[in-house]
Formats: sequence, C-alpha cells, structure tokens
Amino acid sequence: MASENVNVRVTGELQNHLRQQIGRHGLYDNASEYIRSLIRQDLKSRDEAWSWLSKELEPALRAAENKFVSVTAEDVILRNKKK
Repeated sequence: MASENVNVRVTGELQNHLRQQIGRHGLYDNASEYIRSLIRQDLKSRDEAWSWLSKELEPALRAAENKFVSVTAEDVILRNKKK
C-alpha cells in the first residue's frame, strides 16, 4: 500500500497535547505514530458502533410484520418526554 504524506498544522492546546504524547516522556516516538494510533482507534470505534447498531436492529429486522405497532412522531415525542 502506498503511503501519502499529510501535513497538519496544530497550535495552542492541540500542540501542547501532541508534545506530551511524543518524545522521551510520551507514549509515541513521533507525531506520525501518534496520528496513526488515533486513526486506528477511530476506525475501531466506528466498527464497534456499527456492530452495536446491527445487533440492536437485528431483532426488528427479523420480526414478523404483525409485531410492529404504528405510531406517529407525536407519540414518540410524548413517550420520550415521559422518560
């Protein structure tokens, strides 16, 4: 897989945080390692979110049509206000 250089400018609080994460006292040797780690975490989080959503929706997708109840948007709003 070909690599691509990406330049990102960070200042202020972001720059301070980046400096804390790299170097002698940080977990990463350089900014590139830290950014790659953040991207991997983001991808993992996205995959976990999709997996959770699929698991939550699967019973409804498999349910018989007669199990569904027709509601209006107003019904849903009122139900959520009670919570």
